[in-house]
Parts: sequence; C-alpha cells; structure tokens
Amino acid sequence: MSSIICDMVSARERNMTDTGFHGALLWPLPAELRSGPGNRYFIDTEFTDFRQCRLISLAIVGENGNEFYGERTGFDPAWYSEFVRAVVLPQLGQFEGRAMPFERLREALRAWMVSVPGDAAPVLCYDYETDLNLFRLLLGGPLPRGWRIENIAGRRDRERRAAYFARHGGEHHALHDARANAYAFDG
Repeated sequence: MSSIICDMVSARERNMTDTGFHGALLWPLPAELRSGPGNRYFIDTEFTDFRQCRLISLAIVGENGNEFYGERTGFDPAWYSEFVRAVVLPQLGQFEGRAMPFERLREALRAWMVSVPGDAAPVLCYDYETDLNLFRLLLGGPLPRGWRIENIAGRRDRERRAAYFARHGGEHHALHDARANAYAFDG
C-alpha cells in the first residue's frame, strides 16, 4: 500500500521543496492573519523515499497555536533515500519524547485529534497528496467528529513563505514545514 501512496506523487510534486522554522514569526497567528476563527490545521510529513514510501514524521499545526508532532521509530536504514539520509534524518530528535513506534504514534495522533473540539469545525489543510495519504494510513480510521479536509495547494503566499524560511531555516522537517504552511496560507 505504501508504494501506491508514493506512486500517486506527480513529477511536479517530486521537485517541491518544503522548508520551515523553529519559533514562529508570529505564533499563534494574530486574528488579522487568520483565514477564519483559527480552525485551520496544516499538515506536513517526511517519508523514506518516493518508491517505498513510509512515514518518518508527521506534524499538524493550528492557526491557534495548537500543534501535534511525532516521529516514527523502527526503520531499516535501507529504506531511506540518499536525500532523506542527508537532509531529513539529521533533523530528527529535536523534540524529546516525540519519537515512538508506529502504533504508539497512531494512538498519540488519535488522542490529539479528538482533543480538538469538533464543534469548532476544524479543517485539516494539505497541499501535497502524499502527506494526506500518509496521515490517513497513520490514523487508520475515520476523522473524528467535526473535522473536514481541504486541499490548499496554490494558496500559500510565496513571499511570506520565503521570508519565513529565510528567518528560521529548518528545511524538510515536518513541524517546521507545517508551521511555514500555516504562516504563509493565503485563505
């Protein structure tokens, strides 16, 4: 199943570069920068490679400052692409207690998601189909009550995103990338 997820990635998406930061320019986002009542949550993932696509880390960042981040443990080093070895792996382990086996990561994600009030109409925003597919694989069931999903591809302000990266760095780290997406969203 995981190879099917990555096969769906277009050539254009394979050339995308996501970067991010640690410590927001403005976080949580002030009301004037939000697209609505602060109910948007931005997702990003890192994964092993495009052919044998396996989740490495996942982050969800809310406009309101509410965040989830987890790293999956238990990988065979042969699964990683050269790019992942050089760029992604050195950034892991920055957040104590956030690395865990797949099943524990699934439980943590589910617990976090149900802690977000469904009556607030939370919207999970993604810009990359593989991120959404890996999220669904990890969740392993339906979204909690009240959650919706929205594709925001093409709805990020490039200048805001570039300014964000220039200030904070952190390219190819799921949490930093999700924060950058939240900051640059042009709703």
